[in-house]
Amino acid sequence: MKRQIFISPFYDMKTMACREIYERLVAKGKSKKLALIAVSNKLLKQAFAIAKSRRSYDENFVSKLA
Repeated sequence: MKRQIFISPFYDMKTMACREIYERLVAKGKSKKLALIAVSNKLLKQAFAIAKSRRSYDENFVSKLA
């Protein structure tokens, strides 16, 4: 499962949100591997939040906390 979570950003880099995070971290001087791990963590947190709230995925969702 750990491998699948790490590989998922490679497939998800087509979305702008993940690509922006990745490119921002690399521009700050972080390594590419660290940037991929950060994107993996973000995707994992999003998946957990979706499962916990029992809502379907909405690409245009905006948190009420933001």
